[in-house]
Amino acid sequence: MSAPEISEPRAGASGIALASCPADIVELAAFRERAGELAGLTAGRSITLASPGGVAAGSAGLSLSVRPERWLLLSAPASPGSSAAHWQEAAGGRAAVTDLSSALAAFFLRGQAVHGMLARACRLDLDAGAFPVGRAAATIMVQVPAILARLTRGMLLLTPATTAQHLREWLAETSRPFGLAEVPDATVSEMCGESSI
Repeated sequence: MSAPEISEPRAGASGIALASCPADIVELAAFRERAGELAGLTAGRSITLASPGGVAAGSAGLSLSVRPERWLLLSAPASPGSSAAHWQEAAGGRAAVTDLSSALAAFFLRGQAVHGMLARACRLDLDAGAFPVGRAAATIMVQVPAILARLTRGMLLLTPATTAQHLREWLAETSRPFGLAEVPDATVSEMCGESSI
C-alpha cells in the first residue's frame, strides 16, 4: 500500500507556527482497580482525566491518556518537583506519581499546514476524521518516540528531552516549504484555550 501523496502548499497558504511549551509534566499511573478513584481526585483540582486515546483540558492544565490507566498531566511550570509532590500527596496511595518535567519536551504547532507537514514522518492518520480534536496517540516520528494530541488551537507534540533538539530541527526544516515561523514559547493555558478541548 503506497503512502498518501502530499501536495506542496500553494502560495499564500497559511504557514506553521512552532513554539516550545515549558510545562510541568507529571504521570499518574493508577494502582490496580483504583483508576475510578482518581477521576474524582483530579476533578477537585480542575483537571479532567482524559479518556483512553484522548486529551482533556481543565482550568489547571491538560491531561493525556495514551496508555491504559495512565495519564500525563501538563500544567504551568512551578518550582522544581512541586507539581509531583502535590500529586503524590493528593494521590494518597491510589497511583504512582512520576515527575517527567525534565524527561519530556513539549512543542505546540499551529497553522493550516501542520497536519500535512506532520504526515510526512508520522505513522498516524492525521486526517480530522480519523484524528479529531481531543484525540491523543503515541507514535514514532523520524525515529523518535512522540505523543501527539490534537487540540482546538493546534497540535501538541511531546518527545523525550534527549532527542528534542533533533525533532525540533526536523520540524523546522520540514516546515520551511509551508512557511515556518518560530514563535515565542506557548503556555499550557494557551493550549487549553478558553474552554475544554
